[in-house]
Amino acid sequence: MDGNQVQFEFPVWLDPDGKPVACVEKLKVMRENLEELGQMAQDAFEDAILMGCDEHQVRDVLATMMQSLKNPYNR
Repeated sequence: MDGNQVQFEFPVWLDPDGKPVACVEKLKVMRENLEELGQMAQDAFEDAILMGCDEHQVRDVLATMMQSLKNPYNR
């Protein structure tokens, strides 16, 4: 494992009714997707710092990006 790899403790995933998601394959996909996303965010963060960007601004932009995600399945 790379020393700069994002380490994150994943929660117990819940469905919209508040029940735990128990499907092993779904949980595997969630973990893989979030590990990949975390590594991409870490890489972008490091690139921004190396290019002289302000660390706090970069963190704010990344957080804002996550908050602005749209649910295409919203009923």
